[in-house]
Amino acid sequence: MSTTTTTTTSSVLHLKELANPPPDPSLLPDYVQDLGVKINFKDYLSSEERCALVKFQQLADYIAASMIFLKSDALLERELSQDDIKFRLLGHWGTCPGLTLIYAHCNRLIVKHNLNMIYVVGPGHGAPAILADLWIEDSLNAFLPEYPRSKKGLEKLIKSFSWPGGFPSHVNAEVPGSIHEGGELGYSLAVAYGAIMDKPDLIVTCVVGDGESESGPLAAAWNSHKFIDPAESGAVIPILHANGFKISERTIPGTDDDKELIALFSGYGYQVRIVEDLKDMDDDLAASMDWALDEIKKIQTAARSGKPIAKPRWPMIVLRTPKGFSGPKSLNGEPIEGSFHSHQVPLPEAKTNPKQFRLLKEWLLSYGVDKLLTPDGQPIPEILSLVPKERTKRMGQVRETFNGYEPLVLPNWKPIAKEKGSQYSAMKAVGEYLDAVLVKNPKNVRIFSPDELVSNKLDAVFNHTNRDFQWDPLTRAKGGRVTEILSEHCCQGWMQGYTLTGRVGVFPSYESFLGIIATMMVQYAKFMKMAKGTKWRRDIASLNYIETSTWTRQEHNGFSHQNPAFIGTVIKVKAETARIYLPPDANCFLSTVQHCLRSKNYVNLMVGSKAPTPVYLTAEEAEAHCVAGASVWRFASTDDGLDPDVVLVGIGVELTFEVIAAAALLKKKAPHLRVRVVNVTDLMILQPDRAHPHALSDEGFASLFTDDKPIHFNYHGYPTELKGLLFGRPNLDRVTIAGYDEEGTTTTPLSMMVLNKTDRWSVAVRAIEGAARCNPHVQIQSHLLISEFEHARCKHQDYVFEHGKDPEGLFDTPKF
Repeated sequence: MSTTTTTTTSSVLHLKELANPPPDPSLLPDYVQDLGVKINFKDYLSSEERCALVKFQQLADYIAASMIFLKSDALLERELSQDDIKFRLLGHWGTCPGLTLIYAHCNRLIVKHNLNMIYVVGPGHGAPAILADLWIEDSLNAFLPEYPRSKKGLEKLIKSFSWPGGFPSHVNAEVPGSIHEGGELGYSLAVAYGAIMDKPDLIVTCVVGDGESESGPLAAAWNSHKFIDPAESGAVIPILHANGFKISERTIPGTDDDKELIALFSGYGYQVRIVEDLKDMDDDLAASMDWALDEIKKIQTAARSGKPIAKPRWPMIVLRTPKGFSGPKSLNGEPIEGSFHSHQVPLPEAKTNPKQFRLLKEWLLSYGVDKLLTPDGQPIPEILSLVPKERTKRMGQVRETFNGYEPLVLPNWKPIAKEKGSQYSAMKAVGEYLDAVLVKNPKNVRIFSPDELVSNKLDAVFNHTNRDFQWDPLTRAKGGRVTEILSEHCCQGWMQGYTLTGRVGVFPSYESFLGIIATMMVQYAKFMKMAKGTKWRRDIASLNYIETSTWTRQEHNGFSHQNPAFIGTVIKVKAETARIYLPPDANCFLSTVQHCLRSKNYVNLMVGSKAPTPVYLTAEEAEAHCVAGASVWRFASTDDGLDPDVVLVGIGVELTFEVIAAAALLKKKAPHLRVRVVNVTDLMILQPDRAHPHALSDEGFASLFTDDKPIHFNYHGYPTELKGLLFGRPNLDRVTIAGYDEEGTTTTPLSMMVLNKTDRWSVAVRAIEGAARCNPHVQIQSHLLISEFEHARCKHQDYVFEHGKDPEGLFDTPKF
């Protein structure tokens, strides 16, 4: 028994340690192979082209490997010693040779066809490869003069990688040409497709790591080509880099045989070309890249001549290479090349272990760097023949990646402002405005929506545009400005690629489901933060989220649809980036949308309601209110809000309505109580002075909320968020907060408010409790009034359970 167990375990371990283990054959029929694209690539390249490609890769791979290990003697000009090794070995080697291979071939394609191409890297941890390529093409020097294409510049680059003050271990905004970080895997393909929308001459080569391909966002993004109209947009060449391993295990594509991969991607709608001939890899990949470009041109030519191909099969490439090829082969009987051991640092003890140091030295010397550089540190002419002569064609210097912003021509929103005193859906008004925006800006603004545009009452945009879904004959080749897919991840990725290449995106969504892309937004905000720190990246449009179908009006869909948590995610973003608005009516929302579409370098979150609600302010009043971020609403206050006993604050549409309803109730039931009603539309003004660019000074805060009177906030989000924002303001013991308290179900609109104690009666109770501290007239009546209000809450719930609806008239605009 024990012998059998030991033998089985040993066998399993042995299988794990095989280099380049082949996939088991699938049970699919052999005719599936016929769907794969066959190309005769024998002797496809000239000897000069092949030599240039090989030497470009050798130099880039040497630089990449050296960046991980060396702090001195970067060009091996003397006998390498262990003192030349960095103390902390950081970086990821395994993906680097594949990335430099593809980069070299992209350059060949650019030079041959004069292309405008961007390189999007899913495995962003392969930064050493990308930095090496950028140094070779002199794109680092173009933006960062401290890294010239010279011996001195190369020495500085190699030492600076993963070194304090130098380049980080992942591709980020400090890396020229990058529009994608790649640290959180899964978003490269969607970003690539977003970048080519409305850029008819742009091609993006997107490398998808086979580990990355296991993520849900990436799996959905393979459908992105179905939303690309080849008449108006560019194209993506997706390359699935199947090197077989992730950090400590085999990948799914690495264990799929060719038939499985061909069947999978053919089903997605691609023509699949598998490149795997290691002996003739450069000829194979060159022929395949030329084939991909030819297929793209055929599809685009047909569409642009008015005869679009229905369901065109776009090209994609599966590139099979050993993980970490050209690196060390094995160590202590375990494979490195072609195994997970090459994923990060293949010789992690090179500084202290003589055997590993010897292997490192042999590895670095194997590239023959002295024959790849001239004496002054320039790449030799053969390598430079692959570098586009025109700087703007070099992938690190394509204008769209750092200076492509096209501001919108924004129509005046005031002609469509709604009449004060009427009831109107803020989302309907916003839809009307966005329709006008799309008309004036037919090529540089898009709406990315997870199939909720009509549900969210924004369908007025379809007055002059259409959806851009190419697989549906009803929307094919219509030049639509709306891309809808039931994948928030795709919407976010598309918007990121679209925005970072200069255009403007709007992302409306059900409130409860924006949290799906919370980490994507945070990763993007990190990218923006680093971009602001560079001297060479220019402004980009803000990300614009419209959060609607909120918890306050999701009483029909139930608890699963009641979640305002995305607000808290945006709050945590750096203050110079985060902007959160909760406009209280249609006119305020129109003013806010125009402001956000005009803004740059922010993450804008706008929270509103699709239900008809009162229009409290004229267009001019709304504009002034939004500029201020908050104001006293004198019409709902006692004596215009002068000398209040208590301050009631509404933040959010329905929350503000309940505050106003409470003020009307108090005016009737407690005439001696003096109330000031404040509405906050810009959430970030509440932070302490200087904590946020919009923060009120202490004097400004006191002018709205008084120095010492009780304040009750009726807040749309989670109360803890507001507590965090207010922390640091003086005299906070006078503050109470109600908000979404994770209470909900399928019920009625007002019952949802009652469940979370944000209803008018709960607000009135808080007002009485606060005012009783300073107003003896209120104090003497407080128990009686509180009991009456609590009883009214209970009676309301009884009515709801009996009748299944709220009593009539409770949502009529209160009269004062």
